[in-house]
Amino acid sequence: MRFSRYGGPEVLDVVTTDVPVPGAGEVVVGVVAAGLNPVETSIREGRLQTKWPARFPAGQGSDFAGLIARVPRPDTGHDRPKHGHDWQVGDAVLGHTVRGAQATFVRVPVTDIIRKPERLSWEVAGSLYTAAVTAWNAVQEANPQPGRTVLVHAAAGGVGGIAAQLAKLRGARVIGTASPESFDHLRQLGVIPVQYGPGLAEAVARIAPDGVDAELDHLGDDAIANAPSADESDMVVLAKIANMVADRQIVVPVAAIYPFDEVEDAYRELEAGHAHGKIVLSLDPVDYPHQKVHGIDVRESEATRDRPDREPAPPAHEVLPPVFGHPHHHPGPAAATDRDRDADRDGDRDLAG
Repeated sequence: MRFSRYGGPEVLDVVTTDVPVPGAGEVVVGVVAAGLNPVETSIREGRLQTKWPARFPAGQGSDFAGLIARVPRPDTGHDRPKHGHDWQVGDAVLGHTVRGAQATFVRVPVTDIIRKPERLSWEVAGSLYTAAVTAWNAVQEANPQPGRTVLVHAAAGGVGGIAAQLAKLRGARVIGTASPESFDHLRQLGVIPVQYGPGLAEAVARIAPDGVDAELDHLGDDAIANAPSADESDMVVLAKIANMVADRQIVVPVAAIYPFDEVEDAYRELEAGHAHGKIVLSLDPVDYPHQKVHGIDVRESEATRDRPDREPAPPAHEVLPPVFGHPHHHPGPAAATDRDRDADRDGDRDLAG
Protein backbone atom coordinates (compact mmCIF):
# COMPACT_ATOMS: atom_id res chain seq x y z
CA MET A 1 0.00 0.00 0.00
CA ARG A 2 1.46 3.36 -1.06
CA PHE A 3 0.50 7.01 -1.30
CA SER A 4 2.39 9.64 -3.28
CA ARG A 5 0.66 12.79 -2.01
CA TYR A 6 -1.16 13.89 1.10
CA GLY A 7 -4.90 13.44 1.16
CA GLY A 8 -7.83 11.22 2.08
CA PRO A 9 -8.18 7.48 1.55
CA GLU A 10 -8.51 8.07 -2.20
CA VAL A 11 -4.73 8.74 -2.47
CA LEU A 12 -3.94 5.13 -1.48
CA ASP A 13 -2.72 2.80 -4.23
CA VAL A 14 -1.91 -0.89 -4.28
CA VAL A 15 1.39 -1.28 -6.12
CA THR A 16 3.41 -4.33 -7.08
CA THR A 17 6.96 -4.69 -5.75
CA ASP A 18 9.51 -7.47 -5.43
CA VAL A 19 9.38 -9.71 -2.38
CA PRO A 20 11.98 -8.28 0.02
CA VAL A 21 15.12 -10.22 0.92
CA PRO A 22 16.04 -10.38 4.62
CA GLY A 23 19.44 -9.27 5.79
CA ALA A 24 21.33 -10.24 8.90
CA GLY A 25 19.04 -10.11 11.94
CA GLU A 26 15.91 -9.81 9.79
CA VAL A 27 13.07 -11.99 8.51
CA VAL A 28 10.38 -11.53 5.88
CA VAL A 29 6.83 -12.09 7.10
CA GLY A 30 3.92 -12.96 4.84
CA VAL A 31 1.21 -10.75 6.33
CA VAL A 32 -2.13 -12.37 7.22
CA ALA A 33 -3.74 -9.38 8.96
CA ALA A 34 -2.81 -5.72 9.50
CA GLY A 35 -4.62 -3.37 11.88
CA LEU A 36 -5.61 0.25 11.26
CA ASN A 37 -4.86 3.11 13.67
CA PRO A 38 -6.16 6.71 13.68
CA VAL A 39 -2.66 8.20 13.58
CA GLU A 40 -2.16 6.71 10.12
CA THR A 41 -4.89 9.02 8.86
CA SER A 42 -3.14 12.02 10.41
CA ILE A 43 0.14 11.08 8.75
CA ARG A 44 -1.48 10.45 5.36
CA GLU A 45 -3.40 13.74 5.47
CA GLY A 46 -0.21 15.65 6.26
CA ARG A 47 -1.27 16.87 9.70
CA LEU A 48 1.98 15.56 11.18
CA GLN A 49 4.32 16.51 8.34
CA THR A 50 6.23 19.02 10.48
CA LYS A 51 7.33 16.25 12.87
CA TRP A 52 7.03 13.22 10.59
CA PRO A 53 7.15 14.19 6.91
CA ALA A 54 6.24 11.46 4.45
CA ARG A 55 8.89 10.37 1.98
CA PHE A 56 6.91 9.70 -1.18
CA PRO A 57 5.98 7.15 -2.23
CA ALA A 58 5.17 6.36 1.39
CA GLY A 59 4.03 3.11 2.93
CA GLN A 60 1.42 2.75 5.64
CA GLY A 61 0.64 0.73 8.73
CA SER A 62 2.46 -0.44 11.85
CA ASP A 63 0.69 -3.51 13.28
CA PHE A 64 0.73 -6.90 11.57
CA ALA A 65 0.59 -10.66 12.09
CA GLY A 66 1.62 -13.38 9.69
CA LEU A 67 3.85 -16.33 8.84
CA ILE A 68 7.58 -16.10 8.36
CA ALA A 69 8.24 -16.51 4.63
CA ARG A 70 11.99 -15.95 4.41
CA VAL A 71 14.96 -16.11 6.77
CA PRO A 72 18.50 -14.92 6.04
CA ARG A 73 20.79 -17.12 3.99
CA PRO A 74 23.75 -18.52 5.92
CA ASP A 75 26.18 -16.31 4.01
CA THR A 76 24.61 -13.12 5.47
CA GLY A 77 26.44 -13.76 8.72
CA HIS A 78 23.19 -14.23 10.65
CA ASP A 79 23.80 -16.19 13.85
CA ARG A 80 21.26 -17.74 16.15
CA PRO A 81 19.22 -14.89 17.69
CA LYS A 82 20.23 -13.83 21.18
CA HIS A 83 16.69 -12.99 22.25
CA GLY A 84 14.55 -16.08 22.30
CA HIS A 85 13.89 -17.82 18.96
CA ASP A 86 15.74 -19.27 16.02
CA TRP A 87 13.00 -18.27 13.60
CA GLN A 88 11.99 -20.73 10.89
CA VAL A 89 9.91 -20.39 7.73
CA GLY A 90 6.27 -20.99 8.67
CA ASP A 91 6.48 -19.65 12.23
CA ALA A 92 3.40 -17.60 13.22
CA VAL A 93 4.34 -14.16 14.54
CA LEU A 94 3.01 -10.69 15.30
CA GLY A 95 4.80 -7.40 15.68
CA HIS A 96 5.30 -3.97 14.19
CA THR A 97 7.16 -2.08 11.52
CA VAL A 98 7.52 1.57 10.49
CA ARG A 99 5.00 2.60 7.83
CA GLY A 100 4.91 -0.66 5.96
CA ALA A 101 2.65 -3.25 7.61
CA GLN A 102 -0.03 -2.98 4.92
CA ALA A 103 1.75 -5.20 2.43
CA THR A 104 1.76 -8.80 1.31
CA PHE A 105 5.29 -9.21 2.66
CA VAL A 106 7.15 -7.10 5.23
CA ARG A 107 10.83 -7.23 6.14
CA VAL A 108 11.45 -6.64 9.85
CA PRO A 109 14.22 -7.08 12.43
CA VAL A 110 13.82 -10.22 14.51
CA THR A 111 13.66 -7.96 17.57
CA ASP A 112 10.35 -6.50 16.33
CA ILE A 113 8.33 -9.73 16.28
CA ILE A 114 7.12 -12.23 18.86
CA ARG A 115 5.61 -15.66 18.49
CA LYS A 116 1.82 -15.60 18.08
CA PRO A 117 0.01 -17.51 20.84
CA GLU A 118 -1.93 -20.35 19.28
CA ARG A 119 -5.25 -19.25 20.78
CA LEU A 120 -4.90 -15.65 19.58
CA SER A 121 -6.88 -14.95 16.40
CA TRP A 122 -5.01 -13.56 13.41
CA GLU A 123 -7.21 -10.46 13.25
CA VAL A 124 -6.57 -9.48 16.87
CA ALA A 125 -2.88 -10.35 16.62
CA GLY A 126 -2.50 -8.18 13.53
CA SER A 127 -3.98 -5.13 15.25
CA LEU A 128 -2.50 -5.48 18.72
CA TYR A 129 0.92 -3.80 18.98
CA THR A 130 0.00 -0.10 18.94
CA ALA A 131 -3.04 -0.40 21.21
CA ALA A 132 -1.31 -2.79 23.63
CA VAL A 133 1.86 -0.76 24.15
CA THR A 134 0.00 2.55 24.38
CA ALA A 135 -2.54 1.23 26.88
CA TRP A 136 0.14 -0.43 29.00
CA ASN A 137 2.22 2.75 29.19
CA ALA A 138 -0.82 4.85 30.10
CA VAL A 139 -1.81 2.49 32.92
CA GLN A 140 1.76 2.27 34.19
CA GLU A 141 1.92 6.05 34.45
CA ALA A 142 -1.47 6.30 36.18
CA ASN A 143 -0.55 3.43 38.54
CA PRO A 144 -4.12 2.48 39.58
CA GLN A 145 -4.44 0.67 42.90
CA PRO A 146 -7.14 -1.41 44.60
CA GLY A 147 -9.86 0.83 45.97
CA ARG A 148 -8.97 3.73 43.66
CA THR A 149 -11.24 5.09 40.92
CA VAL A 150 -9.96 5.57 37.38
CA LEU A 151 -11.70 7.40 34.53
CA VAL A 152 -10.80 6.01 31.09
CA HIS A 153 -11.84 7.97 28.03
CA ALA A 154 -12.87 6.16 24.83
CA ALA A 155 -13.09 2.96 26.87
CA ALA A 156 -14.72 1.06 24.00
CA GLY A 157 -11.87 1.90 21.61
CA GLY A 158 -8.73 -0.04 20.86
CA VAL A 159 -6.43 1.70 23.33
CA GLY A 160 -9.05 2.68 25.89
CA GLY A 161 -10.54 -0.79 26.00
CA ILE A 162 -7.24 -2.45 26.87
CA ALA A 163 -6.36 0.31 29.34
CA ALA A 164 -9.70 -0.05 31.15
CA GLN A 165 -9.22 -3.80 31.50
CA LEU A 166 -5.63 -3.43 32.71
CA ALA A 167 -6.80 -0.96 35.34
CA LYS A 168 -9.50 -3.44 36.42
CA LEU A 169 -6.88 -6.17 36.74
CA ARG A 170 -4.92 -3.85 39.02
CA GLY A 171 -7.97 -3.79 41.32
CA ALA A 172 -9.21 -0.29 40.47
CA ARG A 173 -12.80 0.79 40.03
CA VAL A 174 -13.06 1.92 36.39
CA ILE A 175 -15.43 4.43 34.82
CA GLY A 176 -15.34 4.49 31.03
CA THR A 177 -16.64 7.04 28.56
CA ALA A 178 -18.33 5.68 25.45
CA SER A 179 -21.40 6.00 23.26
CA PRO A 180 -24.59 4.35 24.58
CA GLU A 181 -24.22 1.58 21.97
CA SER A 182 -21.12 0.40 23.81
CA PHE A 183 -22.54 0.49 27.33
CA ASP A 184 -23.46 -3.21 27.47
CA HIS A 185 -20.01 -4.19 26.24
CA LEU A 186 -18.35 -2.11 28.97
CA ARG A 187 -20.63 -3.51 31.66
CA GLN A 188 -19.60 -7.03 30.61
CA LEU A 189 -15.99 -5.98 31.22
CA GLY A 190 -16.84 -4.66 34.68
CA VAL A 191 -16.48 -1.03 33.58
CA ILE A 192 -19.05 1.59 34.66
CA PRO A 193 -20.14 3.35 31.43
CA VAL A 194 -20.85 7.06 31.06
CA GLN A 195 -21.64 8.96 27.89
CA TYR A 196 -19.08 11.43 26.61
CA GLY A 197 -20.18 14.93 25.73
CA PRO A 198 -22.27 17.47 27.64
CA GLY A 199 -22.99 16.45 31.23
CA LEU A 200 -19.97 14.15 31.51
CA ALA A 201 -18.56 15.88 34.60
CA GLU A 202 -21.90 15.68 36.39
CA ALA A 203 -22.33 12.00 35.50
CA VAL A 204 -18.85 11.15 36.78
CA ALA A 205 -19.51 13.14 39.99
CA ARG A 206 -22.64 11.11 40.66
CA ILE A 207 -20.69 7.85 40.32
CA ALA A 208 -17.59 9.06 42.16
CA PRO A 209 -18.62 11.93 44.49
CA ASP A 210 -15.13 12.01 46.01
CA GLY A 211 -13.56 12.41 42.58
CA VAL A 212 -11.36 10.14 40.50
CA ASP A 213 -7.81 9.20 41.42
CA ALA A 214 -6.54 8.98 37.84
CA GLU A 215 -7.80 9.96 34.39
CA LEU A 216 -6.60 8.26 31.23
CA ASP A 217 -7.26 10.57 28.32
CA HIS A 218 -5.83 10.44 24.83
CA LEU A 219 -4.01 13.70 24.27
CA GLY A 220 -4.04 13.85 20.49
CA ASP A 221 -1.53 13.07 17.79
CA ASP A 222 0.89 15.77 18.98
CA ALA A 223 1.52 13.73 22.12
CA ILE A 224 3.02 10.92 20.04
CA ALA A 225 6.20 12.95 19.58
CA ASN A 226 6.50 13.34 23.36
CA ALA A 227 6.21 9.61 24.07
CA PRO A 228 9.36 7.68 25.05
CA SER A 229 11.20 6.07 22.16
CA ALA A 230 10.29 2.46 21.50
CA ASP A 231 12.72 0.02 23.07
CA GLU A 232 13.07 -3.64 23.97
CA SER A 233 10.44 -3.40 26.69
CA ASP A 234 7.75 -2.84 24.06
CA MET A 235 8.03 -6.41 22.84
CA VAL A 236 7.89 -7.70 26.40
CA VAL A 237 4.68 -5.71 26.84
CA LEU A 238 3.29 -7.00 23.55
CA ALA A 239 3.99 -10.59 24.63
CA LYS A 240 2.26 -10.02 27.99
CA ILE A 241 -0.85 -8.51 26.39
CA ALA A 242 -0.97 -11.11 23.60
CA ASN A 243 -0.94 -13.93 26.16
CA MET A 244 -3.55 -12.19 28.31
CA VAL A 245 -5.85 -11.85 25.29
CA ALA A 246 -5.22 -15.46 24.30
CA ASP A 247 -6.05 -16.51 27.88
CA ARG A 248 -9.22 -14.34 27.82
CA GLN A 249 -8.09 -12.09 30.62
CA ILE A 250 -8.45 -9.18 28.19
CA VAL A 251 -11.04 -8.82 25.42
CA VAL A 252 -10.12 -7.05 22.17
CA PRO A 253 -13.18 -6.82 19.90
CA VAL A 254 -12.82 -6.65 16.12
CA ALA A 255 -15.38 -4.30 14.56
CA ALA A 256 -14.77 -5.09 10.89
CA ILE A 257 -12.47 -7.03 8.59
CA TYR A 258 -11.80 -5.66 5.10
CA PRO A 259 -10.04 -7.26 2.15
CA PHE A 260 -6.78 -5.56 1.19
CA ASP A 261 -8.10 -3.97 -2.00
CA GLU A 262 -10.90 -2.22 -0.06
CA VAL A 263 -8.53 -0.29 2.19
CA GLU A 264 -10.21 3.01 1.25
CA ASP A 265 -13.53 1.81 2.69
CA ALA A 266 -11.73 0.52 5.79
CA TYR A 267 -10.26 3.95 6.53
CA ARG A 268 -13.55 5.69 5.85
CA GLU A 269 -15.18 3.53 8.51
CA LEU A 270 -12.30 4.19 10.89
CA GLU A 271 -12.50 7.95 10.30
CA ALA A 272 -16.28 7.99 10.82
CA GLY A 273 -15.59 7.15 14.46
CA HIS A 274 -18.41 4.63 14.95
CA ALA A 275 -16.42 1.39 15.03
CA HIS A 276 -16.64 -0.46 18.35
CA GLY A 277 -13.32 -2.26 18.22
CA LYS A 278 -10.41 -2.71 15.86
CA ILE A 279 -10.68 -2.46 12.07
CA VAL A 280 -8.42 -4.91 10.27
CA LEU A 281 -7.17 -5.53 6.74
CA SER A 282 -7.16 -9.20 5.78
CA LEU A 283 -4.42 -10.05 3.30
CA ASP A 284 -4.88 -13.79 3.59
CA PRO A 285 -8.42 -14.69 4.80
CA VAL A 286 -8.35 -17.46 7.38
CA ASP A 287 -10.88 -20.28 7.76
CA TYR A 288 -10.82 -21.33 11.40
CA PRO A 289 -11.68 -24.86 12.55
CA HIS A 290 -15.42 -25.22 13.28
CA GLN A 291 -16.12 -21.84 11.65
CA LYS A 292 -19.88 -21.71 11.07
CA VAL A 293 -20.16 -18.98 8.42
CA HIS A 294 -18.27 -18.88 5.13
CA GLY A 295 -18.39 -16.58 2.15
CA ILE A 296 -19.84 -13.53 3.92
CA ASP A 297 -18.93 -9.98 2.99
CA VAL A 298 -16.05 -9.41 5.38
CA ARG A 299 -17.03 -5.74 5.70
CA GLU A 300 -20.34 -6.65 7.31
CA SER A 301 -20.37 -5.86 11.02
CA GLU A 302 -22.44 -4.12 13.63
CA ALA A 303 -20.34 -1.02 13.11
CA THR A 304 -21.34 -0.80 9.42
CA ARG A 305 -25.08 -1.07 10.11
CA ASP A 306 -25.44 2.49 11.26
CA ARG A 307 -28.67 3.99 12.60
CA PRO A 308 -29.88 7.28 11.10
CA ASP A 309 -30.36 8.77 14.59
CA ARG A 310 -26.90 7.90 15.86
CA GLU A 311 -25.00 10.99 16.91
CA PRO A 312 -21.58 11.47 15.27
CA ALA A 313 -18.77 10.32 17.50
CA PRO A 314 -16.04 12.80 18.39
CA PRO A 315 -12.78 12.53 16.43
CA ALA A 316 -10.59 9.67 17.59
CA HIS A 317 -7.33 10.84 19.16
CA GLU A 318 -4.86 8.38 20.55
CA VAL A 319 -1.48 8.66 22.21
CA LEU A 320 0.55 6.13 20.29
CA PRO A 321 4.10 4.78 20.34
CA PRO A 322 6.49 6.65 18.05
CA VAL A 323 6.97 3.77 15.62
CA PHE A 324 5.14 5.80 12.98
CA GLY A 325 7.91 8.36 12.82
CA HIS A 326 11.46 7.28 12.15
CA PRO A 327 12.86 3.78 11.63
CA HIS A 328 14.53 2.30 14.64
CA HIS A 329 16.24 -0.96 15.41
CA HIS A 330 16.47 -2.12 18.95
CA PRO A 331 17.35 -5.33 20.75
CA GLY A 332 14.60 -7.07 22.63
CA PRO A 333 13.21 -10.39 23.66
CA ALA A 334 11.10 -12.04 21.03
CA ALA A 335 8.44 -13.40 23.35
CA ALA A 336 7.51 -14.11 26.91
CA THR A 337 8.15 -17.61 28.12
CA ASP A 338 5.42 -19.91 29.39
CA ARG A 339 6.86 -19.51 32.87
CA ASP A 340 6.62 -15.71 32.62
CA ARG A 341 3.05 -15.93 31.37
CA ASP A 342 2.05 -18.26 34.19
CA ALA A 343 3.65 -15.95 36.72
CA ASP A 344 1.74 -12.99 35.33
CA ARG A 345 -1.53 -14.91 35.50
CA ASP A 346 -1.07 -16.63 38.83
CA GLY A 347 0.61 -13.87 40.78
CA ASP A 348 -1.01 -10.95 42.53
CA ARG A 349 -1.84 -9.33 39.18
CA ASP A 350 0.39 -6.42 39.89
CA LEU A 351 1.09 -5.34 36.32
CA ALA A 352 3.62 -2.73 37.30
CA GLY A 353 6.63 -4.99 36.83
